[in-house]
Amino acid sequence: MLERMMTNDGLNLYRTTFTQPVMLVFLRHFGCIFCKEALLEISSKREAIKEKGTKIIFVHMATDEIAQEYLEKFGLEGISRISDPTSQYYRLFGLGKGTITQLFGLSTFIRGFDVVVNKKQPIEYNGGHLGDSFQMPGVFVLQNGKIQESYVHKLASSRPDYEKLADCCAI
Repeated sequence: MLERMMTNDGLNLYRTTFTQPVMLVFLRHFGCIFCKEALLEISSKREAIKEKGTKIIFVHMATDEIAQEYLEKFGLEGISRISDPTSQYYRLFGLGKGTITQLFGLSTFIRGFDVVVNKKQPIEYNGGHLGDSFQMPGVFVLQNGKIQESYVHKLASSRPDYEKLADCCAI
């Protein structure tokens, strides 16, 4: 399946992992405040991750036009992305739908409030065009066609350490 994953700019994911490590970031939906927080953080750490030799690729369920708009909004223009409207790649990587607790539990609510207030990220209505609100996110670092490191969110509000994930394959 990895061999069929192609980015918006024509890169074959599988082959790319043999030229450099790839950080594959699976997003829930572009209206999700935790995805916005992730985009802010990755944008601020983009150069540090790149210096480790790792290429960032986002996987999303929206159209490529919507993805481009959001990535540009967060200073992530030029980053490769893969549109997966049927969530087949999410399932391939073992990312399922979230439970009520994972998506709307007290700790998720508290963290969400913090992101809205302190990071000034607005809550957006997702009519399905931004992705699947029930999909859980995850991050996988691939090298030589294999997963070297991963972070599977336990809650929608969980926060991976992107730089530490990239350390596993630093060139």
